Amino acid sequence: MHFTPTGNEIHGNRRDLQNLRHLLPYLSAYKGRALLALLCLVISKVSTVSVPLVLKDIIDKFDGKETQVLVLPVALLIAYGVFRLLTSLFNELRDTVFARVRYHAMRELSKRVMQHLHKLSLRFHLQRKTGAISRDLERGTRSVSTLMNFLVFSTIPIFVEFSLVAFILLSNYAVIFALVTFGTVLFYVAFTLMVTEWRMHYRHDMNRLDSQANTHAFDSLINYETVKYFNNERLEQNRYDEILEKWENVAVKSQSTMSMLNFGQGAIIAVGVTIIMFLAANGVVEGTMSIGDLVMVNAFMLQLFIPLNALGIIYRQIKYTLADMDLVFKLLKQKPEIQDVENATDINVSKGEVKFEDVSFAYDKKREILHGVNFTIPAGKTVAVVGFSGGGKSTLVRLLFRFYDVSQGRILIDGQDIKECTQDSLRETIGIVPQDTVLFNESIFYNIQYGNLDASREEVENAAKMAHIYDFIEGLPDGWDSVVGERGLKLSGGEKQRVAIARTILKKPPILIFDEATSSLDSATEQAIQKTLGKISSKTSTLIIAHRLSTIVDADMILVMEAGKIIERGSHLVLLEQQGRYSEMWNLQRDTQGEDSDNNG
Repeated sequence: MHFTPTGNEIHGNRRDLQNLRHLLPYLSAYKGRALLALLCLVISKVSTVSVPLVLKDIIDKFDGKETQVLVLPVALLIAYGVFRLLTSLFNELRDTVFARVRYHAMRELSKRVMQHLHKLSLRFHLQRKTGAISRDLERGTRSVSTLMNFLVFSTIPIFVEFSLVAFILLSNYAVIFALVTFGTVLFYVAFTLMVTEWRMHYRHDMNRLDSQANTHAFDSLINYETVKYFNNERLEQNRYDEILEKWENVAVKSQSTMSMLNFGQGAIIAVGVTIIMFLAANGVVEGTMSIGDLVMVNAFMLQLFIPLNALGIIYRQIKYTLADMDLVFKLLKQKPEIQDVENATDINVSKGEVKFEDVSFAYDKKREILHGVNFTIPAGKTVAVVGFSGGGKSTLVRLLFRFYDVSQGRILIDGQDIKECTQDSLRETIGIVPQDTVLFNESIFYNIQYGNLDASREEVENAAKMAHIYDFIEGLPDGWDSVVGERGLKLSGGEKQRVAIARTILKKPPILIFDEATSSLDSATEQAIQKTLGKISSKTSTLIIAHRLSTIVDADMILVMEAGKIIERGSHLVLLEQQGRYSEMWNLQRDTQGEDSDNNG
C-alpha cells in the first residue's frame, strides 16, 4: 500500500486550511463565548485527569494502614466524587456556552449562501441542477456545525488531556513511560492519517453519487406528469437504481476499508497499553512503584486511549466535513456574471421611454441571437414583438431586465444606459407577466402581494378584481389562504396567469412587459383582461411578446423579428398593406382559427 500524497491531496489539504480560515469570521460575533467555552473545556479536563491521581492516593491509603481507612479515604473519596462532578458540570457548561456560537455560524453561512445564490446570474440558474445544489448546501451548512462540534468537543479536549497526562508522566515516572505513550500515540496518529487519506476518494464518490441520485429523483418528481403521460415509471426507476447501485458498491468499499482502519487502530492501542502495563507491573515488583501507581498509570492509559480510539472517526469526519464545506465555499467563490459597475446610480424614470440602440447579443459566442436591433418604446406607448420561435423575442426581455449584458450596443431608459444603473432599481421599474408563470408554494394572497409587499389587503383584492380572479378566489374552500402547491401546480394555467397579472398590477411599474400574458385563458376571460391591460398600459410604456396576433392589433408599433433581426415594423394596418411576413402570419392564423371554428361547429 502506497501512501505518498499526490498533488491533488496536497492541494486539497491547502484548500482545507483556506476553508478553515474562511470559517473564522463566522465565529467573530461571539468571541467571548468561544473563549469561555474553551476555559470550561480546560477545567473539565483538569478535573478528568485529577480523578486517577485521587484514585492512586485512595489505594495507597489502604496499603497496610488500616487505622486510617475510616478517616483519610473519606476526604479522598469526596474529592474523587467532586472531580467527577466537575468534569460533567464543565462539559455541559462548555456545550451550553458554545451552542450560540455554533448555531449562529450555521445561520450566517446559510444566509450568505442564499444571498449569493440570488446574486448569481440567470445563466448559472439555467445550468444548475436544483437537486444536487440543495443536497450540497444541506451537507455544506451542516458541516459548519459538525466541524465546530468535533474541534471544540473532541479534538481540542484530546490534545489538552494528552498534554496534562504527558506532564504527569514525565514529572513522576521514568522517561520510558512517556516514550512508550508518545510513541504509541504518534504511530496511531500517523497510521490513521495515512489510511484515511488513502480511502477518502470513496467518500467523495459517495457524495457525488448521492447528489446525482438526489438530482435525478428531484427532476423525475418535478416532471411527474410527463413521466405519467409517457408511462415511463420503469425507466425513471431503473435510471435511479443504476446510480444507487454504483453508490452501494462504493459504500461497501468505504465500509470495508474503514473496518481495516479500525482494526489497525485497535491493534496499535492494544500493543501500547500492554507494554505500559508490563513496565508498571515490573516497577511494582522492583519496589519503585506502588499499587496505586500501577492503577493510576492504567487509569491514565484507559482515559487517554478511549478518546484517542475515536480519533480516527473524528479525523475522518473532519475530512468528510471539510470536503462538504468545500462545496459551499466553492459556490461562494463563483462571481455573478452581471454586476453593478463601480459608482452605479439608481435609475430615474420620469417618462419611461425605452430604446434599444444597435443591440447584438449571443448566449454562446459561436451563435449570435440578436443582430443590430434598433427600436424605441415611446413613453406611454405599446410596442409588440412577433415572429416565429427562436427569433430572439424572449431575449429582448432578458436583456431589458439585465439578466445578461448586451454584446454590442446599448439599452436606454429615459436616456440612461441600464448598465450604468443598479440592478435593483432597474428591476423595480419593470413589471412582467410571463408566459410560464411560476408561483410560490404559499397562499394565493401571498403570491399576489408579492408584487408589492407593502400593499394593503384592499389593494390586493382590487388587483385580483382587475385580473378577473377575485370571484374564483372567494369561491375556494380556504379562500385567500388557499395554498397553490409547488410552482403553483394546484392551479390551472389560466388561473396562474391571472395571479401573475394581479401581482404585476399591484407592482404599478412605469414599464410593463407582457410575454403571452393571456395565452392560457379562455376567449371570454381573455377579452375582459385585454381591456384591463389596455387601461393599465395606456399609462405605461409597454412591450408585448405575442404569438397570437389578434391580441396586439391595437399596439402603437409592431415589430416582426426573424433570426435575431427586425425585418418589418409598423402598425397592424400598415403591416397588412405591405403584404410581407406579418401579413403572411396573420392570414395563416386567421385560416387556422377558421378551420378550428368549422371543426367545432
